[in-house]
Amino acid sequence: MLSYRRSGWVDVALAAVVLLASTADALAQPAERPSTPPVQGDDTMRTLGGRQYWGDVHFFHGWRIQQNVFTKHYRLLDEKDFRHARGTFDECLAKLDEFKRQLELPPMKGKAVVFVHGIVRSSKSFHKMTKRLRGEGYHTFGFDYPSTRITISEAADYFDRAIGSLEGIEEIHLVVHSMGGLVVRYWLKEHNDERIRRMVMIGVPNTGAAMADRLRRNLIYKFVMGPAGAQLATDGEGLAAALPVPPFEFAILAGARGTVNGYNPLIPGDDDGTVTVVSTRLSGAADFVTVRCLHSFIMAHDDAIDYTIRFLDTGRFRADGEPHAIPKPMTNDQ
Repeated sequence: MLSYRRSGWVDVALAAVVLLASTADALAQPAERPSTPPVQGDDTMRTLGGRQYWGDVHFFHGWRIQQNVFTKHYRLLDEKDFRHARGTFDECLAKLDEFKRQLELPPMKGKAVVFVHGIVRSSKSFHKMTKRLRGEGYHTFGFDYPSTRITISEAADYFDRAIGSLEGIEEIHLVVHSMGGLVVRYWLKEHNDERIRRMVMIGVPNTGAAMADRLRRNLIYKFVMGPAGAQLATDGEGLAAALPVPPFEFAILAGARGTVNGYNPLIPGDDDGTVTVVSTRLSGAADFVTVRCLHSFIMAHDDAIDYTIRFLDTGRFRADGEPHAIPKPMTNDQ
């Protein structure tokens, strides 16, 4: 058994790994970007997208309006992360309307996939999957929110505004990773959208994350993860297990090593290094599958992408159509 002192150093090392994981999005291949934006004005400025300080509140094709988590002001970005306006929401929306007319942008329609990233990550983590889904004819929207600066409930408020802005889109699918799944489940406490058809949950700690239990009082972890980090715990201080089950069709894709102890010997059972396979399971799932991959990289795994696209298209992960559903528990009325 580890002594307290040795265990403390282990936790510091683990927290440092969490910090390094925050740079994982930089490993994702970025989309090709022109040296200049498609349109220019007095307020045009190149940005990094503000992944940890801004939350998306409005989408139109590749354009987005974001709110700053600290100052509460807004800005308008194009699909290459160039800023074209800043100020109030109405001012940014008016500027977007100008570009709609100038660029003759058509109304949105058809089917869309909205990606919701996990804590310390960004929509860039879905880069490879986004390209595949666009090739399949889907509109794609990467929902960014300041995951390390706000609570899960506050993230759900940003999500509510963003999903409500998809005017003209007739069918919505969700692909969520890690804490992103809990953001959507929290949103479902008070909201829903009848256009949502299916959701794929990737590495989501549906009953809480054992790593959060171990690290939530660690100073490095608290600094990196912010207020949402402690909410990922499995005990009474966490909220995952108390969130509603999605009312629409959903499936679960978990990372695993395929062994008894998984990648991480410090958490029980098979795991993806961060989240245990058992904790991803949620009653009512239409299908369940695992891929051999670490938590931060599942979204770029070729098998995971194939499974995701197939489920969104057919409601099944596997090509033979055989589901591995997780049934709902029996009630007294059944």
